[in-house]
Amino acid sequence: MKLSLHGRTGAIALTGILALTLTACGSDDPTGSGNASTTPEQSTLSGELNGAGATSQEKAMDAWRAGFQSANPDVTVNYDPVGSGGGRTQFLDGSVEFAGSDSALSEEELESATATCGTEAVDLPVYISPIAVVFNLEGISELNLSAATLAGIFDNTITTWDAPQIAAENPGVTLPATAITPVHRSDESGTTKNFTDYLADASGGAWAYEADGNWPVEGGESAQGTSGVIQTVQGGEGTISYADNSAVGTLGVASIQVGEEWVAPSEEGAAAAVDASPRDEERPEHDIVIEIDRETTAAGAYPLILISYGLACLQYDTAEKADLVKGFFGYVVSAEGQAAAEEAAGSAPLSDTLRADVQAAIDAITAAA
Repeated sequence: MKLSLHGRTGAIALTGILALTLTACGSDDPTGSGNASTTPEQSTLSGELNGAGATSQEKAMDAWRAGFQSANPDVTVNYDPVGSGGGRTQFLDGSVEFAGSDSALSEEELESATATCGTEAVDLPVYISPIAVVFNLEGISELNLSAATLAGIFDNTITTWDAPQIAAENPGVTLPATAITPVHRSDESGTTKNFTDYLADASGGAWAYEADGNWPVEGGESAQGTSGVIQTVQGGEGTISYADNSAVGTLGVASIQVGEEWVAPSEEGAAAAVDASPRDEERPEHDIVIEIDRETTAAGAYPLILISYGLACLQYDTAEKADLVKGFFGYVVSAEGQAAAEEAAGSAPLSDTLRADVQAAIDAITAAA
């Protein structure tokens, strides 16, 4: 029997919630894809939609709200930025109708989602962004750091900024003998999973741990969420961490080695890395997961990226909820929605091919008979 995903939502207290008043694109364009010309009076969507998850999507969420709210003033979408792990947990236990996650649902999580949704859940790529390696070192704003060197830094085997490995990759740079303080996420994080996946694949064996959303190494400092990590790096000389590129601010940023090149984080580099990466062909229809090629040598590619997914059920217990989810995600993946996120957060827009496939998955969302 299908569990009620939505009857419990009104009772959930979403601490620190980000309330987004969002809109759809009208009754003649029910998916919100932006293909139809509408006015606010034409919109038929109304109600409340609750979500939670990745902090990496916060700036994009603000942009999606601003571009979407004028056409549907009767819809409220709540998003609690608790982190990817928290978002997946709330989605799987039925507390929210959708989630944001910087890592796709695992096989076990897909099985759990079937019980919650009454049918399959899907991963929808909605946000593609570089992960920046950020540091706080007086007088230095740019450095080259290979995956092997980063592995040593974050595994506490390279401990000072004038270490030979760093000096060799930065000829002509006067490096201080300052101690290195690595900072990692204290919460389960899709950004952490993507960063450790990059170290595991691209460091040539220098990183001895598997990709994991929970930080696997003892030592260093830790902080909650993207904002917490950035604040910790800003507050200490010699600190280094990893964070969504939209949050860098005035911190120093490292370029990573891709083939014979040193490549800084950029939306163009992130898009090139996605283009060079295959999809997971073992996934069910409409479940779109990209297997990032961390070792690509494609010109200009920046493979230290995250692909943040929207998690949704393929079936909801009411037509109202199904239409709200379709309208919201339809706008998010539209050319307009992706352009808004690019401007606000520096994310890489979905390619036309990927966007069309994600829209087809959104179109497959239905209400229970």
